[in-house]
Amino acid sequence: MGRISIVEDQDDFRDALHAIIATMPDFEIAHAFGNAEDALAMAQHDDADIYLLDINLPGMSGIDLLRKLRLLHPRSQYLICSSYDDEDYVFDALKAGAHGYLLKNSSPAELMQALRDLAAGGAPMSSAIARKVIANFHQQDNSAVLDALSAREQQVLALLSKGHIYKEVAAALGISIETVRKHCYTIYEKLHVDNRVEAVNKYLGR
Repeated sequence: MGRISIVEDQDDFRDALHAIIATMPDFEIAHAFGNAEDALAMAQHDDADIYLLDINLPGMSGIDLLRKLRLLHPRSQYLICSSYDDEDYVFDALKAGAHGYLLKNSSPAELMQALRDLAAGGAPMSSAIARKVIANFHQQDNSAVLDALSAREQQVLALLSKGHIYKEVAAALGISIETVRKHCYTIYEKLHVDNRVEAVNKYLGR
């Protein structure tokens, strides 16, 4: 049976989590805390298979708590359950060692499935969070492609993305229109596209 420790400062929501988990025969509540400090103190003496953590806690944040718990219990699983869907919080939590990220507006069924997935070695995420992770990956991948361009080629493409025509790009960079055209041909080749529209869309991450 998997032991779950809840760290959530809102009494009503903590009670709701407790009630949902109580209906699951494969899990039991090991501890429930309203702040990170009490949870960390207990973790010095007892662990849990899964830690269900809020981010916005009084005193120490859930992410800081996660970092400390990971040092104490590296084999435990850590699931964030937060109302925050901001990218900074999401990626800070994942970098700190969270194995999953669930939004508080998730249904009881989604919470139960997330816990089962986590126990089975999965990485459960609310769909909105998963989309942010995928979008971030695409942006990083796009940046790697653009890094293949020279500084001048990136300048040309940046101006094109703002709607400037060749003549305006040439004037802005102090080069000839023919040089702009040559840069564009090279850009198309490096980005594996056929025209200006495709190049601009790739630059903008579309």
